[in-house]
Amino acid sequence: MIIAGRGIARGVGSGELLVSTAPISFLSGVDPETGIIVEKGHPLCGMSVAGKVLAFPHGKGSTVGSYILYALSRNGHAPAAIVNEEAEPIIATGAIIGKIPMIDRIGLPVTRLKNGTSATVDGGAGTLAYDGELLPCI
Repeated sequence: MIIAGRGIARGVGSGELLVSTAPISFLSGVDPETGIIVEKGHPLCGMSVAGKVLAFPHGKGSTVGSYILYALSRNGHAPAAIVNEEAEPIIATGAIIGKIPMIDRIGLPVTRLKNGTSATVDGGAGTLAYDGELLPCI
């Protein structure tokens, strides 16, 4: 299925979906050397974003989060792509400078997407190609 959204950062990225019910802070929330989420209490704590299509509602935290996304990209541990319900400047800037394809405004909560499903984000076209069924609303 193709889900239309708004393109934020150009490029195409594919991988397994990693879906978060909670916002993500890249500053102090994600280790830029490993790509592992380290924020205590976060639903994805201990999981790696590297090579994943990372779907989360929106970012949170400091503007330094943009640099962390860039560092993840430089270190080879960035997400393959990012999907947000609503992009905000910190994540959008990080995706652009890190060359991480990104879209938002897909018309449904990211929690309707199933973890582990194969997905491709085309940031230029503003689309998410999703190989699974949508989960029920929670």
